[in-house]
Amino acid sequence: MYGIADLDNCYCSCEKVFRPDLEGMPIVVLSNNDGCVVARSNEAKKMGIKDGTPYFQLVQQLGIRPDANRQGSNEFDFTLAVPSVPYRKIAVFSSNYELYGELTGRVVSIIRQETPAYFRYSIDECFMYLDGIALDKLQQWGENLHRRVKREVGLPISIGLAPNKTLAKIASKLAKKYAAYRHCCIIDTDYKREKALEWCPIEDVWGIGRRYAARLQALGCKTALDFARHNKDWVRLTFNNINIVRTWQELNGEDAVPNEMMVSTNHQLAKKKSICTSRSFNGMVSDKETLRTHVANYAARCAEKLRAQQTVASIVGVFVNTNAFREDLAQYWNFQETRLLTPTSSTIPIVQAAHDVLDRIFIQGYQYKKAGVIVMGIAPDSPIQQNLFDLNAEQIQKMRRLDEAIDRINRIHGSETIVIGAQQYTRKSNQTATKQEQSQDCLGSDERKQARHKVWAEVFANAIKHDFRSPNPTTRWADVIKLK
Repeated sequence: MYGIADLDNCYCSCEKVFRPDLEGMPIVVLSNNDGCVVARSNEAKKMGIKDGTPYFQLVQQLGIRPDANRQGSNEFDFTLAVPSVPYRKIAVFSSNYELYGELTGRVVSIIRQETPAYFRYSIDECFMYLDGIALDKLQQWGENLHRRVKREVGLPISIGLAPNKTLAKIASKLAKKYAAYRHCCIIDTDYKREKALEWCPIEDVWGIGRRYAARLQALGCKTALDFARHNKDWVRLTFNNINIVRTWQELNGEDAVPNEMMVSTNHQLAKKKSICTSRSFNGMVSDKETLRTHVANYAARCAEKLRAQQTVASIVGVFVNTNAFREDLAQYWNFQETRLLTPTSSTIPIVQAAHDVLDRIFIQGYQYKKAGVIVMGIAPDSPIQQNLFDLNAEQIQKMRRLDEAIDRINRIHGSETIVIGAQQYTRKSNQTATKQEQSQDCLGSDERKQARHKVWAEVFANAIKHDFRSPNPTTRWADVIKLK
């Protein structure tokens, strides 16, 4: 049997862990730069708020009055005149991935203790291989896992159990939707399987994308059961896609999706074959220096991920592109890569390689909207194939110790407590900075230089728009909740 543990409304639930006063209030979480809605609480879903709604449209739709917002609060009054909606306040949050990653990591640590094998599929989902647990005890096991996660972390979780991963995904949706399952739904008979497939729309089946779902609906397959009742040869001839065939097999009770990503719970991590970090900018970027700083931050994040899974990379790629939706502007897209002489996970050489690639693809005169860094050629960090003409063992060990020290400090005091200089955004002196400098005239010269440095340099977390960001009481000492 397989299982999947799926956190309910993950981002919204994480925000409620340290804000129990938000229980029962509509909550939405916005994307990077506060662009659009990426997560909604059940109350927000009942209001008709759609996933992906731009924030400015949400303000217009609800009639939010920004002046009604209390200073430092995420709560807004709104004037939506709908009798069926009993709410008159909504809580809005910027994405806080540092908080979400910390809390969901605690959930995975519990799953690691409770299951023989697991694989973290996404930030809020984890597949489990349940070999060794008796079938008649699985329901109780799932309910106990839900209670433990809720008690120790404070997050609600739904668990689906079935003979394969596709059916387990459907079971988790049922557990999330119907309270009678007590947060754990098990599909262990053909009768339960057919009833679950009859309930599940074809577009909600794991492995069926948007285009294939539209094609299946046109062919009369409205539910998963309609698709499962077709002949296997018809599926193969109609779609000529091995993944669609495997999905059909799993809906019919077979175990067809490979398990190469499932790992035993001996504290080993699944190794990614490539790592990409990218962001859309808050506005347009036209100058090269700002773009270099963005790329440095993306490259540093890739290096951190490499070290976290104990691997190194031999290829660093960079891409940039303009805003495809701005047809009034000139369009440009490019991607290039470079090969490292010695595979590494160290921040400084990876950032330097990313900057070298950016120098080759950057063209002045374009308004850039997005950039990203991709590291490839990933291999275990021991042993490393050294380059014969570029071997400097002492320098490699020095870089490794430096990265370990920085990772340890950032893990204790919060991300970006220490960064390399290339990751800092320099800002021209503005009125606020000038006033702060004038107020520091009484300081000594060394203190004034340090103060000016703080005014003029920003890290990545402060360079993106997050007007409604919550504190990080799990990772930053300054944000720890103080009790009276």
